Amino acid sequence: MKKFGVWITIVFVMLSVFAPTSFAAEESGPKLAEKAKSAILIERDTGTVLYNKNSDEKLPPASMTKIMTLILVMEAIDEGSLKMDEKVRASEYAASMGGSQIFLEPGEEMTVNELLKGVAIASGNDASVALAERIAGSEEEFVKQMNTKSKQIGLKNTQFKNTTGLPAEGHYSTAEDMALMARELLKHEEITEYTSKYDDYLRKGTDNEFWLVNTNKLVKFYPGVDGLKTGFTREAMYCLTATAKKNDMRVIAVVMGAETPKNRNASISSMLDYAFNHYETESLYKRYQSVDQLRMIRAQQPTIDVVTSESVSVLKKKGEKIENVKANISYHKDLSLPLKSGQEIGVLTVTSNDKKLSESTLIVKDDVKEASIWTLFKRSLNEMVKHR
Repeated sequence: MKKFGVWITIVFVMLSVFAPTSFAAEESGPKLAEKAKSAILIERDTGTVLYNKNSDEKLPPASMTKIMTLILVMEAIDEGSLKMDEKVRASEYAASMGGSQIFLEPGEEMTVNELLKGVAIASGNDASVALAERIAGSEEEFVKQMNTKSKQIGLKNTQFKNTTGLPAEGHYSTAEDMALMARELLKHEEITEYTSKYDDYLRKGTDNEFWLVNTNKLVKFYPGVDGLKTGFTREAMYCLTATAKKNDMRVIAVVMGAETPKNRNASISSMLDYAFNHYETESLYKRYQSVDQLRMIRAQQPTIDVVTSESVSVLKKKGEKIENVKANISYHKDLSLPLKSGQEIGVLTVTSNDKKLSESTLIVKDDVKEASIWTLFKRSLNEMVKHR
């Protein structure tokens, strides 16, 4: 089908002036992560970089690797190929993982929900491998999926060798790529129901009851922090990809290579303070909000509900205002039936005074089947009657 655009003018009361799309860089901005090798701060909806320090330097990500593991787990759940109440059996290999773990026994069964707790709260390497094996058959095959997903979401400087972040040659990422991964994971915002918990239990009420304590202490000590993932190895030192939400604005802060947990947490806290003290967002669309009705001649339904795949906002410095905000919808060329619920079919581009502010994908809300011959025949008859 032909590509076309639909201009939607967003009217804001008491809003005028320009809203910038890129802000502070290390050279001109404050020094927020001086005791880290690398850092970045972005606003989640627009992806705007508010601060960066060596954010494209390749470094070992340690257990922050599990953000990509969690992306693939959440996608499998959304697709229905993995169920929260499904029991997963731990292999000998999964149970043999060292480092952070929930002490799975070979042959032990836990639900996906329980294993998610083990990964998101306690950074369990054994839980990560158990989920990877369930989804892909082996950790090796799952790692291939991780690297494929990296390319799909535009990561430029990331390569995975395992699902856990345990030291391995050629296993690396950057602060920028970690922020993009976090942004992708937060499309499944329900993950914060796990990553925001300070503590929980596994095997509760049994002799092997296990207390989970979140490795990210900021979920308890910094208001608004509800994730996402810490990391530590001797090679990587102290790392953290954090996210926090206040007044409908969500930001992502990444620190890599801090010398101590105190330095790591202080750097993240200073970046979050900077974001919330100096910036705010104007919400345009909520996630899954309808933005257009698409018509396809051969579709079973006369109109197709087009919705946002994520929340869409405009970012601005506090005290600034915006004007002439428009949302342009462009559909992919050669869309063909059937369409699956959640399938990407276009792009929503938000501009102010013709300057791009943000870009996000659009999806179909429901499955769209191809119309039967009888439906097409009746539709044609109705059109003939209308034009008589």
